Amino acid sequence: MKFQSPIKTHIITGFLGTGKTTTLLHLLAHKPQQQKWAVLVNEFGEVGIDGALLSQSGAAIREVPGGCICCAQGLPMQVALNQLIREQNPDVLLIEPTGLGHPANLLEQLSASQYQGVLALGATLTLVNPQALFNERYLSHDTYRQQLLLADVLVFNKTDMPGCPAKDAVFAKADALGLTDNRLWLSQGQVPLEALNAPTRPLIQKFAKAQQPALDTVLPATLSVPPGALFERRAQHQDGMHSLGFLFAPGCRFDFRELWFLFSACDVLRLKAVMMTDKGMMAFNAVDGALAITELGVDGDSKVELIDHEALDGDFLEAGLKAALLA
Repeated sequence: MKFQSPIKTHIITGFLGTGKTTTLLHLLAHKPQQQKWAVLVNEFGEVGIDGALLSQSGAAIREVPGGCICCAQGLPMQVALNQLIREQNPDVLLIEPTGLGHPANLLEQLSASQYQGVLALGATLTLVNPQALFNERYLSHDTYRQQLLLADVLVFNKTDMPGCPAKDAVFAKADALGLTDNRLWLSQGQVPLEALNAPTRPLIQKFAKAQQPALDTVLPATLSVPPGALFERRAQHQDGMHSLGFLFAPGCRFDFRELWFLFSACDVLRLKAVMMTDKGMMAFNAVDGALAITELGVDGDSKVELIDHEALDGDFLEAGLKAALLA
C-alpha cells in the first residue's frame, strides 16, 4: 500500500461525555475545502451512535462499534482502518476511540511497521471536563489517567458549565499531575484547527508514562436486527463499566414526548441516542443527568445506548421504548 504522502493522523480522545463528537464536528466544519478528511470512530457498546451524528459532516466515516479498538486484538479496527485508507486515501484522518479506550495501545498499533510511510502520527488531543480533574473517582481510573498522560494537547472543554473550577486552579492541578503544558480552555468543542499542528512527543516517552495492559476481548464489529425482529438488545461489561444498547429495525418511529420522559428518567453516567420520532430524527445526549436534544437533518435507524458504573436495568428501558413506539 503506497501513497504519495503519508496521511496526517490524529487521535481525539477523552473520557465519557467530554465532547469528542462535538469537537470532531467543529473541526470538520472548518477544514480546508481543498483537503479530504476521514474519521474512524469507535464506541464502547455494540450499538453505534456517533457515526449517525457525524454522517452530515461531508467526511468519509467508518464506525467500529462493540468494544475498544485500542485492544491488542482489535482486528475490526485494523479492517476498518485499512478500508478507509484504501478507499478514501484522505489527507487527514481523525480517530475517535471510545471514552473507555486505551490510547497507548492504539498509538502502538498505528505506529506498527505496516503503517510506516502510510500514516504520519500527529498530535493527540485529549478532551477534559475541568471538574473531573478534581474527582478522585476519575483520577483513580487507569484509562482516564492514561488519556491525560498521553495528550500532546489538553483540551479543557465545557468551561461554561455551572460549577466549573477557575482556569488557574485547573492548570495548577494539571501541573501537579505532570500533564502537558500545551492546553486549551474552551467550550462547545470549539477546538481551532491549529491545535492539530501542535508538537508531538516521542512515542517512547508517552509509553513510558502511560502504558496500559491490553484487553483480550474481541467483540463483533457490526450489529443488525435479525429478520422479522423489532429490535436487537445488547449488554456489555468492560473495565468496570456497563453498557446497554438497543438497535431498532428500519421504519420504527417513536413518540418524541415519551422518549423525552424516558431518557430524562435514566440516571446514568452517559446516554446517547439517535431516534426517528414524530418530530423527525432526533439526537439525545445526556451526561450525568443533563439531557440535550438536537434535530438531525437525515433519516436513519433508531438506536440508543447507556453507560454507567452500575449494572443497567435493561427490562426497564425495553418497556419504556416499547411504550414510546408508534404503531
